[in-house]
Amino acid sequence: MAVGNNGQGTEVGEKTASRRQNEVNRNLKYISLAILVVQNASLILSIRYVRTLPGDRFFTTSAVVMAEVLKVLTCLFIIMFQKKGNVMEFIVLLYDSIVIQYKDTLKLAVPSLIYTLQNNLQYVAISNLPAATFQVTYQLKILTTALFSVLMLRKSLSRIQWVSLLLLFTGVAVVQVEQEGKQKESTVTGTSQNYAKGLLAVIVSCLSSGFAGVYFEKILKGSSASVWMRNIQLGIFGIVLGLLGMWWNDGLAITEKGFLFGYTPIVWGVIFNQAFGGLLVAVVVKYADNILKGFATSFSIIVSTVVSVYLFGFHVDLLFTLGAGLVIGAVYMYSLPKAAAPSPSTPTHSSSSHNLSDSAGDSEMDAFLPKTPGKEKGC
Repeated sequence: MAVGNNGQGTEVGEKTASRRQNEVNRNLKYISLAILVVQNASLILSIRYVRTLPGDRFFTTSAVVMAEVLKVLTCLFIIMFQKKGNVMEFIVLLYDSIVIQYKDTLKLAVPSLIYTLQNNLQYVAISNLPAATFQVTYQLKILTTALFSVLMLRKSLSRIQWVSLLLLFTGVAVVQVEQEGKQKESTVTGTSQNYAKGLLAVIVSCLSSGFAGVYFEKILKGSSASVWMRNIQLGIFGIVLGLLGMWWNDGLAITEKGFLFGYTPIVWGVIFNQAFGGLLVAVVVKYADNILKGFATSFSIIVSTVVSVYLFGFHVDLLFTLGAGLVIGAVYMYSLPKAAAPSPSTPTHSSSSHNLSDSAGDSEMDAFLPKTPGKEKGC
């Protein structure tokens, strides 16, 4: 009888623990949503803010390099923590992963070059476009990533995803037509701003984001290296390529004024946001699902628009609202998980699709997240 009571007590305890865990996970989902929204919106708004402030301008090329350095240092710290402070194991792992397996490391030169280009283009685009316009137009990365996924990874898109991509393109086109119509009013607040330059930068950034995200996903598949090690390998190339770009573009000016010229607490905040944003989202998003990620991206567009109205005097009219609404709806539709096929004869799509919305909607995020968490035992 006592044994039976103990068994019932254990069962009740397990149910209580399970219920508490479910509540914790549910809360973490909403916390994840809030963090994703804040991160997505704050990065765009803060870059726009620091690039429109009067006074000394920091060198964006040096900011890109500094963000890569911080990202690599963070990943090194995480791996050291995983090795429980064992310096010897830590050094052996780095030597084996980076030097001994140098061919594997060299594969990341291509996405690293593209990510470095993309990070620099992001500063160019936000410096020349209103934050809300950039945020809406930048969602074209979903379209480019989806197309590269179909071409390079032979992934299949559901009918609703194709419809959402059409809506996405239409919404961005509407926003751009509206912005062209009132370009002088809403975008040219200074002689240094160039709408066409900003638009070209964001389009090239979307193309590079799509290709780099899919290329990196292809490398991650079948890879035994942890996602943190992959980011160290990426970061090494990113720092080298970033330094070359900095020397080419701002070498003389940086030699004269210094690497940290123009850095203020706000600039440091932007750099930390850019460096840790992807890593933070990668960790946080494990508690969220595709629908929440779609909500986060969509809601961040609304936040960016509202804040831009008060902070930058951005004017929202009917056409912009229509275009932004189409983009928000498209992002949400695309983030919906694929409907389970009614026919049981095609079970392979659910496993082979690999959650395309994960890679297409958040290509930068996928650079930090393992595709199948179970394989990331080294993490």
